[in-house]
Amino acid sequence: MFKLKLPTDPRWANIAEGNIQEILTDHAWCEQKAATNAISLIIMLSEYPEIVTELLAIAQEELDHFNQVHEIIKKRGYTFGKARKDDYVNELAKFVIQGTREKLIIDKLLFAAMIEARSCERFKVLTENIKDEELKTFYKELMISEANHYTTFIGFARQMGDVESVNKRWEEWLEHEAKVIQSYGKSETIHG
Repeated sequence: MFKLKLPTDPRWANIAEGNIQEILTDHAWCEQKAATNAISLIIMLSEYPEIVTELLAIAQEELDHFNQVHEIIKKRGYTFGKARKDDYVNELAKFVIQGTREKLIIDKLLFAAMIEARSCERFKVLTENIKDEELKTFYKELMISEANHYTTFIGFARQMGDVESVNKRWEEWLEHEAKVIQSYGKSETIHG
């Protein structure tokens, strides 16, 4: 999926299902951070009204996902925990090129695409491997949404620069992410 170099071991779903409250809390905060990231990209790309319109829709959708997860947490009688640090995302962020404005924007878009790609892949693993029917259905719907976000971010990156160069940089992101993700998949967090 998305040419990810290292797929998630399906046994990660068992770890996640072993502590549903934690995975839901972590997931809610991931959605909040995704909305914040979309808003940050709006600020960087304010001179592109069509992109801003799409990013606004993504930010709103991510906030809606945050709300949906929060509602599941409340419905199940869980306590909504504090914001979580996402070491996976923080490690990926170090790979963003801080060069020209164009390179920075393209890399920020590829960074967003990478997170969406891995999140989508993780949701697919949950959908295929957990027993909780409500969450299976929920994560299947989110998997489709994340795939659309991934496609949108990749498309924007290609729109902002030379397609061949962007594709080459995406391959570099895929290689880097494969090295980063090797350390994860052992905890009940979306990227952990």
